[in-house]
Order: sequence, then C-alpha cells, then structure tokens
Amino acid sequence: MSAGDVVIIGAGMAGLACARALAAAGKAPLVIDKGRGIGGRMATRRVALAGGEVAFDHGAQYFSVRDPGLAALLDALPDAVGDWEIGRPRRVGRPGMSALPRAMAAGLEVRQGVTVTALRPTPEGWEIITDRAPLHAAQVVLTVPAPQVAGLLGASHPLVAALRGVAIAPCLTLMAAFPPDAPRPFAARGRDDHPLAWIAQDSTKPGRAAPVTAWVAQASAEWSTAHLEEPPEAIAERMLPMLAEALGTDPATALHARAHRWRYARVTAPLGAPFLRSADGALWLGGDWCLGPRVEAAWQSGTAIAQDLLERGDVR
Repeated sequence: MSAGDVVIIGAGMAGLACARALAAAGKAPLVIDKGRGIGGRMATRRVALAGGEVAFDHGAQYFSVRDPGLAALLDALPDAVGDWEIGRPRRVGRPGMSALPRAMAAGLEVRQGVTVTALRPTPEGWEIITDRAPLHAAQVVLTVPAPQVAGLLGASHPLVAALRGVAIAPCLTLMAAFPPDAPRPFAARGRDDHPLAWIAQDSTKPGRAAPVTAWVAQASAEWSTAHLEEPPEAIAERMLPMLAEALGTDPATALHARAHRWRYARVTAPLGAPFLRSADGALWLGGDWCLGPRVEAAWQSGTAIAQDLLERGDVR
C-alpha cells in the first residue's frame, strides 16, 4: 500500500468509528484486523445445536447512548440495533451484538485475518509488519488494547510511557445452552459479590429466536485473574456448576458449554483523554481504554481521532 494513506489497526468500535468518520469526509482509510470477524468485544458466537443455531453475545452485553453523535449513528442503522428490556431498556445489536459493527463496516475497506507484529517508522510515515506482506502508510491509527502497544512500537517509544497508568481487567466468559423448559429465573443478573458477576439470558434479547435457552455468564475481575491461564475446557468446567446453581438447574442437563478468555476486557483505570498522538502527527492511539469501560467510549475515541486527523488537513 502506498504511503499517504491512513491505516487503522483494529476493527473494533474505535477503529470502525474512526474509519466511518474519515470515509464520510471523502477519505479512503484501510482497516486491518487479526480476527476472522470484526467488532472486537462487540462479538457474537454462533453455535449449531440440534434444532437450529444459537447465538451468544460473549463480549459486550449491551451499551448506553448519551452522545448525540452515537445516537445519530444508531438512527441511521435501525435494523442493526434494538432495545433489550431488563428493568430499563438497554441498547443491543440485533440479532447479535456483532450486527452493529458489521453495519458500520459497510462500504469500508476492511481486511481481516491480518496480524500486525511491529510498526517501524520510515521517512514517509510507517512500515506495518504483518504476517502477510508489509504495508506502508503516512499515518497509522492504532486501536489495540493499551497493554499491547509496547509490543508493536517498542518499549522505548515516547507514547508507551503515557500508558503506564492505564489498567484493563480480564474477563472469563461462559456460553451455555439448556433445554427450552429449563428454569429461567431472570433475564439478567449482576452481582459484585459473586464469582459470576454477570449472567444474561441471551435468548431474551430482540431477534433471538432460539431452540434452546441461551445463557452468557461473565466472571468477576478477581475470579478471571485467578483462572486466566487455565485451558478453556477447565474454565468451562468451573463456571458451569456456578451458573447452574444460580439458575436452579442441573449442570448435567446443559446442551452446550464453552468458555472464552478476554484477556483485556474491562477498563478499570482509563487514560482520561480521547486519544494519544505522536509529536510528528503520524500515529494515533485510541480505544475504550482512553475514556472508560463503555462501547460509547470506544466510539468517542475513534471519532475524536478522525476529527483530529481531518483538522490537521493532511489526510488523503
């Protein structure tokens, strides 16, 4: 790729928000991501079970909207969002959380399955080393979790020091399915004093016609940290009995149980600013870790980076 283009690393909410804002201004950013899907933690796992497919939102569970700009985006993508009634309406992707980032990516150039291993400065900007051919760009927007930045830029890069106060906790997640007649004591439950800090009946979300009862349980930061390095199978074996006890059912009746490890899940100490920019104006760092543990925070960070890029006036 020729120098002069903007490359955005990370196709989560921050990266997509940045790319959409640049594209709306007539620019042509390239978004690359190591995953097979897009959306980062706005993720939906689909599993084929007897009777049909079941969807689990195994990352972000819902999101709130305060920013008028994000509200306008959702108004423009009504088919990709819905309201989940759990005490008060929460916004969710429809039919899964991943529906919103997929809709946001429409019309953008997004390359998936591209793993970035290093960023090297050049006289024209940056060389992006990947597991495929290298890319070259005048400007790079890096929206990976803050703890991963040093591995790409090097520990001596000036921006790395600014990230030392940022903290992100892990989260271990269980995706479980039970027969349709299994107990359903609640649609969602949050408990700070329990190893399963969050339990959600995903099959109550809008657009979720499922042949079974689908549940997502997310462990507390403390429990997740204690068991982070265990194999997913062992994590599922630990979490399933706790979920079954909370539901009042037998874990042996589970039709499906799989665990997912989010190493960087919930921001506990944000940067306190929407982004970081290098002194030469060739590199931006952003993500939810800049402002807080919210989908909206990631959107605000990516949007702010795009505005800064456009205000500088040197984006193609």
